[in-house]
Amino acid sequence: MQKNSQVASSFQASRIQLQESANFMLTNRIPRLFSCWLMGKISKIKHPWFAQPALWVWRQCADLNLHEAQKQQFNSIHECFTRALKPGTRPVASHAAATSPCDGILGAHGMVENGILLQVKGFPYAIEELLIDPLLALKFHGYNYATIRITASMYHRMHSPIDGVLEQVDYIHGDTWNVNPVALKRVKKLFCKNERAVLSGKTADGEPFAIVPVAAILVAGIRLHCTGRVFDQNDCGPQRVRIHTPIQKGEELGWFEHGSTIVLLVPPQHKLVEGLSEGSRLCMGQALFE
Repeated sequence: MQKNSQVASSFQASRIQLQESANFMLTNRIPRLFSCWLMGKISKIKHPWFAQPALWVWRQCADLNLHEAQKQQFNSIHECFTRALKPGTRPVASHAAATSPCDGILGAHGMVENGILLQVKGFPYAIEELLIDPLLALKFHGYNYATIRITASMYHRMHSPIDGVLEQVDYIHGDTWNVNPVALKRVKKLFCKNERAVLSGKTADGEPFAIVPVAAILVAGIRLHCTGRVFDQNDCGPQRVRIHTPIQKGEELGWFEHGSTIVLLVPPQHKLVEGLSEGSRLCMGQALFE
């Protein structure tokens, strides 16, 4: 029985790896920016005769589970991408120093040492290249970071991981490389190349923190409630928006127009919750740092 289970698990892992490789080959061998524009148009076609067959195909190709969604019928692919969940579906761990800002898969994590983070093992990148602003980057030397990947079929909204205040948003125009594990092992400094936003501010204790949503292939685009708009490939960057927005753990901050990644930067005394490791699946609101 145990042997059969191990064989099934191994087969599943091989199937996922094959899908990821095929995904990388397909999405990174086509004009990425044009594909984002085209998918953006297609995803917003509002007609049930188009949306329902498209979502059926999506379900056949990916683990798309909508039983937690607030709505069960969608008029467009975009409505499904950016769906809300039923109230109470994601309890927030109020006791945690920082919670997961999204549903996702935990990737590289650790301390920003000498201004360097890891994309994956053997693929370093500089905090200054990620954030663009050298003075802002200096604040996070010695801080802890966590990388969370959101797959295409997951819940795409992002929420505050801490209690504090958002003070500024920097939008950084960039490419739209795929961010799956295969791409992370092949494209150096990928997060520093892609379109992204940097939401920075102070925790309730007055310490700096940052949330960096990184967009990816196909729709791209990042909706941020604190700015009242979507940043996408039509915007030239970098752009800076000064704000003063109090936030609480679990409060919705916005959403991705498609799946992507969030890099979270938190104070050095915040330690990753015991039992979590690279590959752990996370739910929004789950305790991430303690």
